[in-house]
Amino acid sequence: MNKKSTKNKLELSASLRAVSGARVRHIRSEGFIPAVLYGKGQDAISLQLPMKDFERAYREAGESTLVYLNVDDASYPTIIKDVSRDAITSAPIHADFYKVSLTEKIKAMVPVAFVGESPAVKDLKAIFVRNVNELEVEALPQNLPHEISVDISGLKNFGDQITLSEIALTDATLTGGADEILATVQEPKSEEELQAELAEPTTDVSAVEEIKKEKPVEEGEEGAAEVPAPEAQ
Repeated sequence: MNKKSTKNKLELSASLRAVSGARVRHIRSEGFIPAVLYGKGQDAISLQLPMKDFERAYREAGESTLVYLNVDDASYPTIIKDVSRDAITSAPIHADFYKVSLTEKIKAMVPVAFVGESPAVKDLKAIFVRNVNELEVEALPQNLPHEISVDISGLKNFGDQITLSEIALTDATLTGGADEILATVQEPKSEEELQAELAEPTTDVSAVEEIKKEKPVEEGEEGAAEVPAPEAQ
């Protein structure tokens, strides 16, 4: 196995990739995922790595935990910056690794996990309203948290809420406003209110323009959202 995980360090091995465009399909058919390594002061390097190793590392690291990417005799401290997925199967088809400096702070979006049990939900049948799924954090790459745990056991009455000012991180800073509401509990809606909402006219979807944001497609391959990158010398 090419992935090594310890308490403080996650490593992933990759090799140089000599093909691009439509030819990367062959790489995927052999169980590899194409990738690109880039960053400040770093020329883009086209890579490939075992799909199973990448998926294990991504489950553990997400897009906020430091990953040491080993290529030949070099080791690069990186953050998995982006993962492109197949539109039908959702399988990863391309990964971006962003080289970071261990002495310079960066900003990253970190997932939020709400933990505990709200007395208002348990005893008063309140509705728990989650306002965020992730938060922006600034820190040295090695200090970025994998996730932010938010305890909801203090939500005891209707209208209680948790704000950003109540979240404390070690060696990292939340960039949002102190009064930003992360979660709250609301009084349950009556049957009459629910019926009134159901009776409201729905939006005419034919009048809504769908806007898609896609990364450039690597030349010669339809449907793949790969970042074109110069081949390694």
